[in-house]
Amino acid sequence: MVVMTACGSTPATRPGTSPGQSASPGKPGVLRVLAGSELADIEPLLGDLRAATGITVKPVYAGTLDATDRIIKHTADVDAAWLSSDRYLRLLPGGATAASARTPTMTSPVVLGVRTSLATRFGWTGTASVTWADVAAKVATGELTYAMTNPAASNSGFSALVGVAAALAGKSDALQASDIRTDALTSFFSGQTLTSGSSGWLADAFVNRPQDADGIINYESVLLSLQRSGRLREPLTIIYPKDGIITADYPMLLLDPARQDAYDRVVNWLRSPAVQQRLQADTNRRPAVPGVALDPRFTATALAELPFPATQAVADELLTSYFDHFRRPSHAIFVLDVSGSMAGQRLADLTSALTGLAGADTSLSGRFTRFRGREKVTLVTFNGAVVGARDFTVTATEASSPDLAAIRSYVASLHAEGGTAIYSALADAYRRAADSIAREPGYLTSIVLMTDGENNAGLSASQFRASYRGLPPAAQAVRTFCVIFGEARPDDLRSIATDTGGAAFDARASSLADVFKDIRGYQ
Repeated sequence: MVVMTACGSTPATRPGTSPGQSASPGKPGVLRVLAGSELADIEPLLGDLRAATGITVKPVYAGTLDATDRIIKHTADVDAAWLSSDRYLRLLPGGATAASARTPTMTSPVVLGVRTSLATRFGWTGTASVTWADVAAKVATGELTYAMTNPAASNSGFSALVGVAAALAGKSDALQASDIRTDALTSFFSGQTLTSGSSGWLADAFVNRPQDADGIINYESVLLSLQRSGRLREPLTIIYPKDGIITADYPMLLLDPARQDAYDRVVNWLRSPAVQQRLQADTNRRPAVPGVALDPRFTATALAELPFPATQAVADELLTSYFDHFRRPSHAIFVLDVSGSMAGQRLADLTSALTGLAGADTSLSGRFTRFRGREKVTLVTFNGAVVGARDFTVTATEASSPDLAAIRSYVASLHAEGGTAIYSALADAYRRAADSIAREPGYLTSIVLMTDGENNAGLSASQFRASYRGLPPAAQAVRTFCVIFGEARPDDLRSIATDTGGAAFDARASSLADVFKDIRGYQ
């Protein structure tokens, strides 16, 4: 799940300081912090933080779903958490009391960036007032497509989902289940042509494949960073819908009350005026402290905040409906190594990971990364050649559903033997993707390649690339997400990911099940 901000909190302070005042260096110490992956851009400041406060902040990065799950279950093994938002966390049982202190550190609203030539044609430049309904109307006519992160994996995507649902419902108070306008939201999310598990990767994909989307829904900070990067072929016009947005306030949460002193020193330094100005300059996020001057590149117009769901049940219903009804359905093609080297524990790990996606994982993160309603799932297995392929369609997502049971049964029958024909299997997957897209072009199609070895049979890398270049453009647009496992050659897999616009995930330092759940954010 994704976490959102809680309103009305009072910043933590330490004796003798006031909010925003930099603390003096004290006794050296370490503060272990469970951090959202988007906060990696803060790392250049941590050396100065240590010099000013004596505290070494050691971030442990996690996805928002996983971080929330670990906080609720008290399995995080950290002193504090630093997330883009904690509003969903506070809806969960025990979530409101999980932290003994909460301090906003900076802010960034989730907004829409549209290529300026298109925004000009729509009349959305200058002082134009644009609403989410205006955006929805352009999507409905096919004039606008956009990129957005997966709302079960990234706070920016969940903020967009909640904000659009509230705006289209005309809500000024907490969203209820009866307010969810299924038809309007289905129409709106039909315009989403690119998804991702992280805001940063989404921005990179938007730059690298400009033909895939006309706009991008993301944090203002990400869009401003894109504008300043010089990487865009065409500038973006940033749209701040006048009916409202949802803002992340990046709270630091104290999970271990015994670390209050270290926590106070850190947050007071972060909220000092000089550091708030530096955060604006370095991360393109707005200050969280009143009275700190706003950089001219930020719009000074007051931004209306849209309401958040009243309960966890409403938030969960929004997420479930997004996957099962609102957004375009997906086709996930898994290319799975069942060569001889996979025998034993490795095959058991693969079986367990896929079984989890097929309903066996009932954790908070597992509930929203399992195979989804309307999803097509293709499992291609290979050793020295393609061993077989099975197609499944998920019509019900309960763990007991016949559709998910059929996937679990098939996975349980896998056995390992033979060589490793990586490129032959990948070429086969792309042929299947091309055929599927030709029949049903509305699906969001992706490939997951998992192998524990190097190619020693079948097509070579160059032969695969020649085959790939001969595919129709729609099939070439299908991204491959590679899983590095066992003795697989990382450079080879990263090359495949780069060539196809995908990404590589390393399962050698974490469980294969966790990596598969991470990849689900990109499908």
